[in-house]
Amino acid sequence: MLDFLEFDAFLNQILALPPGVLWAFFCFSNFLENIFPPWPGDTVTVFSGFLSSSPGSSLSLSSIIWATYLGNLLGALAMYFFGERILQFLKRSKFPFLAALYQEENLHKTLIWFRKHEVIVVLLSRFSAGIRFFVSIVAGMSKMNVIKFVLLYSLAISIWCGLLLSGGSLLGSNWNQIVVMLSYYNQTIGIVLICLFLYFLYQIRKKRNTKLT
Repeated sequence: MLDFLEFDAFLNQILALPPGVLWAFFCFSNFLENIFPPWPGDTVTVFSGFLSSSPGSSLSLSSIIWATYLGNLLGALAMYFFGERILQFLKRSKFPFLAALYQEENLHKTLIWFRKHEVIVVLLSRFSAGIRFFVSIVAGMSKMNVIKFVLLYSLAISIWCGLLLSGGSLLGSNWNQIVVMLSYYNQTIGIVLICLFLYFLYQIRKKRNTKLT
């Protein structure tokens, strides 16, 4: 009962904020999750869907949709245009770990693979914070057509964020159930990404040892 009252008081404080402030926050939240994966952007997105359906809300679902779309797209484009600069940074880096990431042969193979599968990779990237962060960078590194990137990423945003916003709006006060499911989902994706990253490092070391022998 106490938790419900505390959340109700918190919700009233949120609803009392100017609509422009709320819109800007939700837009910035979606922007931030594209450049800083640890940010719980999906949770905020679900909450914004719930907020749009709350009695007395100054924000409509359509305004939340635009904030979500614009924030995501700007964040993805920021990392896209930063991709080539990161490539130059890795190339000139003197740090052993970062220098190991820049291997002409491995990088060339990665970019070739990305160009072959860029459509499906960009579409699926929005379904994981860690993946979308790196995919936007690689898209910039590979000089993927920016219009093609925007169209594919927009479709991905529509699918993934549409599910989150709809779920938050339809479930109402039970919106946190989606957050619980997202937690398990992200943990699973995180484990898979860590395993892939470790395998990637193992392959680099294996090739290096082979050349030395």
